[in-house]
Amino acid sequence: MGQQLDADRLADHLQRAGQSLAPLYVLSGDEPLLVIETTDALRAAARQAGYTDRTSMIMDARSDWSAVFAATQSVSLFGDRRILEIKLPTGKPGKTGADTLTKLATQAAAQPDPDTMIVVALPRLDKATRDTKWAQALAQNGIMVELPAIERGRLPAWIGARLARQNQRTDSTTLQWIADKVEGNLLAAHQEIQKLALLYPEGQLAAEDVERAVLNVARYDVFGLRDAMLAGDASRTVRMLEGLRAEGEALPLVLWAVGDEIRLLARVAEARANGQDTGALMRRLRIFGAHEKLALQALGRIPAKAWPVAVQHAHEVDRLIKGLTVPGRLSDPWEEMTRLALRVAAAGRRA
Repeated sequence: MGQQLDADRLADHLQRAGQSLAPLYVLSGDEPLLVIETTDALRAAARQAGYTDRTSMIMDARSDWSAVFAATQSVSLFGDRRILEIKLPTGKPGKTGADTLTKLATQAAAQPDPDTMIVVALPRLDKATRDTKWAQALAQNGIMVELPAIERGRLPAWIGARLARQNQRTDSTTLQWIADKVEGNLLAAHQEIQKLALLYPEGQLAAEDVERAVLNVARYDVFGLRDAMLAGDASRTVRMLEGLRAEGEALPLVLWAVGDEIRLLARVAEARANGQDTGALMRRLRIFGAHEKLALQALGRIPAKAWPVAVQHAHEVDRLIKGLTVPGRLSDPWEEMTRLALRVAAAGRRA
């Protein structure tokens, strides 16, 4: 049954399938917007096909995978068909998880019209993971939907295509301008595109109207903050933090973006100091493309011994967010968050 589709072909498949959906769908991708949209499309199609119940589980190598298999075996008291969503953010199920996924895939192939439809959500898989027995079993027995990231160079065309869906269009220079303003983040781009549909009628959009709409609600996203920090752009880092705070962004989310990045690069810096293959490690940590280039810039500026101190600083910001007092730190967690980000952004830039 194995079949590989992109998001557009999946939409056609779901429309044709009607009540006869596949028993297993596998989503693979790192872009949150595309994953959300594809998951929503599957849920909507499943509801139309009579799958009225839904169970969602977030799993990793340490999870109780017996619960996943049990969820496929239990029978609803009301005879409802249901969706079982298995989310594996790390892409690493561990041995028990791998065995369970392999068994579920084989089971799905043997039951073309089961009461439970399984949706497995994975990050973008590297070649080594794609070649594992469990990943092969999922690909061979289900519908595999690949959701590749939209590279920065393709973003203006992607924005143009999304505008076309709402019967709007604008010139290439304006598309490029929007792409620059959303910092390469699809979720931010999606929000701006929706806003244009609300503000302006169908047809050609004037550049000045687009600029007025986007600039009126400037977007400061956590991934743009991360990139500014890695690039060593201290002023932009502070500006983005101020914007996030002014927009009411949740500080734990900001700390997650900054602190997680610091922890990842601390591991890479330690490996580099020990003479290990940092390229392979960065691939395992899912640091690719433009992100990888910026990470290497930061690693080149900042000595290996400075990273563990930054990791500890992130832990202390977390304590401040939780309302605890940390000796030597400011009482305002946002201010201390700024000091943490500048520890990376300003390092190596001082005279």
